[in-house]
Amino acid sequence: MTMSLTFSYYYGKLYQTKSFHYIINKMKISEIKDILKAEVFAGNDNLDKSVVAAGGSDMMDDIKLALAEGSVLLTGDTSGQVIQTARVAGVVAVVFVRGKKPDKHIVDLAQSYGIPVLLTGCSMFVASGRLYINGLRGLDGSC
Repeated sequence: MTMSLTFSYYYGKLYQTKSFHYIINKMKISEIKDILKAEVFAGNDNLDKSVVAAGGSDMMDDIKLALAEGSVLLTGDTSGQVIQTARVAGVVAVVFVRGKKPDKHIVDLAQSYGIPVLLTGCSMFVASGRLYINGLRGLDGSC
């Protein structure tokens, strides 16, 4: 039997844990905002909601198949379809990456559904990596 060591960074502190199974870590949207140095466009009053996983894609068909209720969506797609897909999939928050700003009508739609919208200058790869090293995993359990 082999043992794997998992190193996690959480707000600048290094933790070493011996683990054989992944534990689902919850993260508040406010923590995601801080980790990604993101700006909030909508949903300031919902930043205390918990997120259980993350996923990223610019193709909404992938999101419908892969994301589950309680997750955060990272995307560079600023079309209105993103918010509609997020609502149907039960996504808790949407983070637009690469500094892409959504139009006002998209922000208003998200606000009406109670879905926080954040904007980060990070690429999708960097944003995913930052969330991962801070304990948030993908829906497949992420190895």
